Amino acid sequence: MTHVYVLQHVHAALNGEEDIKLIGVYVTEADAQAAVSRLSQQPGFREHPEGFHISRYELNKDHWTEGFIGWDEALDES
Repeated sequence: MTHVYVLQHVHAALNGEEDIKLIGVYVTEADAQAAVSRLSQQPGFREHPEGFHISRYELNKDHWTEGFIGWDEALDES
């Protein structure tokens, strides 16, 4: 196995921020799609069916290669 499929659900929270849920990590894209089918009728998910996202990730690879700035630092700079 050289890659996996990550399933997340994203929707806008009432405060306007993104609410991101990591649903699971699957061996095949079909497994991830099956999870979407299982969950899409559950409360919350059924109201936001467009929020499911499946991404393919290579294993043993850095996927975030740059630093980051935290919310506190970003506010200090503005």
